[in-house]
Amino acid sequence: MRMNNSFDRSSDCVIGDDADFGTKLQSYVDWTGLPCDTVLDLFTRLNYHDRASLASTCSKWRNLGASSYLWSSLDTRLYQFNPSIAASLAPRCAYLKKLRFRHGESAEAIVHLQAKHLVELSGEYCRKVTDATLSMIAARHDALECLELGPDFCENITSEAIKIVAFCCQKLRKLHLSGLKDVSSEAVECLAKYCTQLSDLGFLDCFKIDEEALGKVVSVRYLSVAGTSIDWNVATENWKRLPNLIGLDVSRTDIDKTAVSRLLESSSSLEVLCALFCDSLESFSSNRVRGKVLLAPFTDIFDELASIFADDSKKPKDVFSYWRGVISKDKCIDEKMRWIEWSISHTLQRCSESIIPGFDDFWVSQGAKLLLSLLQSSQEDVQEKAVKTLATFIVNDDDDTASLDFERVEAVIRGGGIRILLQLAKSSQDAIQSETAKAIGHLSSNANVAKTVAEQGWISVLIGLTKSTTKLVAEEATGGLWNLSVVEENKYAIAQAGGVKALVELIYRWTIAYGVIVVPNLSTNRKCSEEVVRAGGVHALVILARDSEHDGANEQASRALRNISAYRNSNNNITIIGQVPGAIEALVKLTKSILDSVKLETAGALWNLSFDEKNRESIAAVGGVEALVALANSCSDASTGVQQRVAGALWGLAASQANSIAIGDEGGIPPLLALAQSEVGDVQETAAGALWNLSFHPSNALRIVEEGGVMALADICSSSQSKLARFISVLALAYIFDGRMDEMIKTTSESTSKSFIADCKSKAFRSIEAFIRTFMEPVIFAPAALSFAPPMLAKYSAKVRIHEAGHLKCTAAEIGRFVTMLRNQCGTLRSCAAFALLQFTLPKGRHVRHHTSLMQNAGGARVLRSTAAAYNLSREAKIYLKIVLNNLENHTSEAKAENQAHAA
Repeated sequence: MRMNNSFDRSSDCVIGDDADFGTKLQSYVDWTGLPCDTVLDLFTRLNYHDRASLASTCSKWRNLGASSYLWSSLDTRLYQFNPSIAASLAPRCAYLKKLRFRHGESAEAIVHLQAKHLVELSGEYCRKVTDATLSMIAARHDALECLELGPDFCENITSEAIKIVAFCCQKLRKLHLSGLKDVSSEAVECLAKYCTQLSDLGFLDCFKIDEEALGKVVSVRYLSVAGTSIDWNVATENWKRLPNLIGLDVSRTDIDKTAVSRLLESSSSLEVLCALFCDSLESFSSNRVRGKVLLAPFTDIFDELASIFADDSKKPKDVFSYWRGVISKDKCIDEKMRWIEWSISHTLQRCSESIIPGFDDFWVSQGAKLLLSLLQSSQEDVQEKAVKTLATFIVNDDDDTASLDFERVEAVIRGGGIRILLQLAKSSQDAIQSETAKAIGHLSSNANVAKTVAEQGWISVLIGLTKSTTKLVAEEATGGLWNLSVVEENKYAIAQAGGVKALVELIYRWTIAYGVIVVPNLSTNRKCSEEVVRAGGVHALVILARDSEHDGANEQASRALRNISAYRNSNNNITIIGQVPGAIEALVKLTKSILDSVKLETAGALWNLSFDEKNRESIAAVGGVEALVALANSCSDASTGVQQRVAGALWGLAASQANSIAIGDEGGIPPLLALAQSEVGDVQETAAGALWNLSFHPSNALRIVEEGGVMALADICSSSQSKLARFISVLALAYIFDGRMDEMIKTTSESTSKSFIADCKSKAFRSIEAFIRTFMEPVIFAPAALSFAPPMLAKYSAKVRIHEAGHLKCTAAEIGRFVTMLRNQCGTLRSCAAFALLQFTLPKGRHVRHHTSLMQNAGGARVLRSTAAAYNLSREAKIYLKIVLNNLENHTSEAKAENQAHAA
């Protein structure tokens, strides 16, 4: 059994090394010997799933876990709750007092709890709750004192069900119903007749109610008709006679100045009138009616509420905090303030869900401050409404785009909102934890705010919430970490705080894992990507990519694998991913996805993995060549990102001779030629790179020629904006016509074909020569031709360097081919080979040591010297070769110096 809080560190028990922590802990602590009240207190701090897990540890705790003390209230909103589950809980819920549920199916399950002593019942998303269901609930629970259904519309509940509720639940003190189509006079009169203790009545967002009948519910002290259609002439005439009416909420109605005045002046008992977000209500002073409180956008709400207290000589800045801090409570004031809190929180929540013009100033001037006060309420439902509202009102979703409203965000931050939310995250209520994490997630969608959030300790809090056994809590916490992980400095902070391990565990916990959305962001950081691998994240990601039917999970898993494998030369992640069973097969399968986004990430992951020789073989073995060629054939209308990455994956695969031939046989050359003619430089580069690798083999070289590839490559040489694409195209043309294809041409019977090939060869050589001439600046070339001194060679090297070429990595066979090309009778090919070897050996190139080593092994220095001494070599080729020799000598000297230093 694992416990979070273990023992008193101030005791004589001293724990030494971690290795024997468990043994020593067993010898000092007997968990089963804890006092019953301690265990019960521990149970109260857990959600229902964790209570069940803890209760299963031993018979004593199983008995304590079934205690009626723990099951006086039940919140099923974040869990599956159906008749079967309700029946299984029934033995524990005999004395259940308070129940919160969500959805119609949960409402139907309530009677199976057999909670005859139920006092409070609250439901959300009750659109599908019918008269029959509500009537059955009422008939089985005659002890009900509080019934709330909303804030969404209960459109299937009619007046008939209200009459049954009134008859069956005569102890009702509080009734709130939302979105009813018609509340008849008979229904209201039944409430007045049978529910004589009904003091808090709310018909919210209803289409029609009988105003005259409401005047007969003489027991009502607090009446809420927010958002409801009202005939104010009838209402004011009848409601002014309600003898006990203290508070009236008319927010979001069409009440006007006249009706407000009549209510305040004619009702002797009315003390508080809440009229927020009333479009027809004009600003006016309520000081004419002394002792009355009017809460409206044009009044100072905190100042108005301060007048409720007898001693308001020093009016508090936050009347809610003042009220909560009063030691000697006045029962009447306490009841009144609790109702005000609920009414304001309800109205703010409803108004934050839709755009109401004309109230932007109110949200900034008073709305944010009100919400921050309500977040600290002792009423959990008020806290929950406030944090839901906060998460919504800071987001501006005009024109179908969601972005933060910075004025509102600043108001929240100025009021200490991030700190207040931090305290709220410690709530034992899953619903509040979930909404708090959601609010922080929304705030963190801005990089500057995310930095503030991280600085105030939210990273460790969110990581803790991801470990919740309640799925929605973990989901919202992960969303917060996702936004925080966009900021680079937060990535490693999340990893250091144990975030990677927690997220990987989250992926394992659920099939559709929300943890996967953060891992891709984290894995763009090299250290974090290594942490993902150490935590077993690759296996978890592969499971998602392979088994999940959720496109979003597939996409994010592929993206994470792509990012983890992106560090080709700094770790062995590529090898590790390739060794995970099913990893490559899952990625190959996802290339067939109908979604561009999944194809994008999958092709990118396969591109990275193809840099490993064993992975190339594995990709081909599971049909990767066929899948990628098919994707290349179908991606003409895809995004340029997909085009670039599929061409890149084929480029990587083509480094293998067998794969290269397979790509040609599978028909991969035509779609690559089409991609090479893209107007986007990145696509041109990768497509040309794939053609370069393919052209290494004579059969593919001939296919390229026959498919019109020479013209396509020549066009890139002359017109591409990418210098790297032009360089690679030149190398491909040189490979095609370096003589290795000649034997295949001899077998061609048609002279026209031979003539066509000859024309292509001429075109290719002209393109190669034209490209090399672009680097021959006369101002520098002329002095270099007379002097081969190192300073002059270095100066010329800087001018001819193609920086992007430093990322290219050649095999021994490719370097050997360029060295062989130096002996070719064709001067164009010799110049091209010299220019290529120059690029691959220039200092500061990523793979320069690799290339110089391969050249030394191939006897390149000897060939370079003999070639440079040839009388028929062009001057520019001589310069290139001298630079390459100089590079080889410098690298050889540096390697010797390093070896000596290492030996020392």
